[in-house]
Amino acid sequence: MISVLLLMLTLLIATGSPQHYSSQWAVHIEGGRHAADDIASRHGFVNLGQIFPDLWHFEHLKLEKRSADPSPDHHDNLVMEPQVKWAKQQVIKSRTKRDYLSVSNEDSSYSLNDPRWTQMWYLNRGNGLDMSVVGAWREGITGKGVVVTILDDGLERDHPDLIKNYDPQASYDVNSRDDDPMPRYDLIDSNRHGTRCAGEVAATANNSLCAVGIAYGASVGGVRMLDGDVTDAVEARSLSLNPQHIDIYSASWGPDDDGKTVDGPGELAMRAFIEG
Repeated sequence: MISVLLLMLTLLIATGSPQHYSSQWAVHIEGGRHAADDIASRHGFVNLGQIFPDLWHFEHLKLEKRSADPSPDHHDNLVMEPQVKWAKQQVIKSRTKRDYLSVSNEDSSYSLNDPRWTQMWYLNRGNGLDMSVVGAWREGITGKGVVVTILDDGLERDHPDLIKNYDPQASYDVNSRDDDPMPRYDLIDSNRHGTRCAGEVAATANNSLCAVGIAYGASVGGVRMLDGDVTDAVEARSLSLNPQHIDIYSASWGPDDDGKTVDGPGELAMRAFIEG
C-alpha cells in the first residue's frame, strides 16, 4: 500500500503542468563575447548578455515567446558550432509572488513616527510575541553596511520611503535588459510586490512616512525579473548579479503554492547559489 502511495505521489509530481518552452537558450561558448555575438548573429539569435563567464543568454526573435514544443532545429544549429560546448532551450517556470495578511496592533512599546508602525505587530508586540528586533535596534544593529537586493517585479527606486537607502549597484532589469529596475505600471498595480518587499527590508525609519524596514539602515536594490517569462537562465542571471557587492538576495516568490507542486532551482540557478 505504501509503495502504491509513493508511486502515485511520484507520478503527480512528475506529470504536473505541461511544459512550455521559451524562445531563449543558455549557451556555453568558448571565446568570449565576440564569439558569442558572432554565433548568435549567424543563427538568428540575439545575445541578451552573460549569465556566467562563457555562459550566454540567447533569444531567437522569430520564435514564439512560449511553445508547447521545443525547437530542435535551432538547438542543433547552436550545438554544431565547434565553440559551443553546451546549450539548453529554456523551459518557462511558474513563479508566484508571496504576500502577507495585514493584522492591526495598536499597542507599541517602541516609539516611531512612521504611520504604519503600530500595525507592524510582528516587530512590536513585545512579551516574546514578536521577532525581538527592537532589542537589536537599541544595540545599534540596523543593517547598516549590508547590501540587499530584491529579486521581483521591479523596485520604485524613487519611492520616498526607499530613496535614501537605494543602491543602484544592487539593481538591474533582466526583463528589459537595462540598469533601471523601475516596475511596469498598469491599471491594476500588478507590479507592486517588489517595492513592498523592499520596504519590509529597508524602509526608512522615523521619517513620518508609511512603515519601517526591519533593517532600516541597510542599502537596498532591485532586480526586475518576474514581469515576464521566468526561466532557469533568468533566475541565474538575477542571482549572480554583482556578487562581490551584494550580501543578500531576497526572493519572496516560488512555484505554484497549491499543495501539490514540488519545484526547486534549475542547474543554472543552482550554480549561481554555489558560486555566489
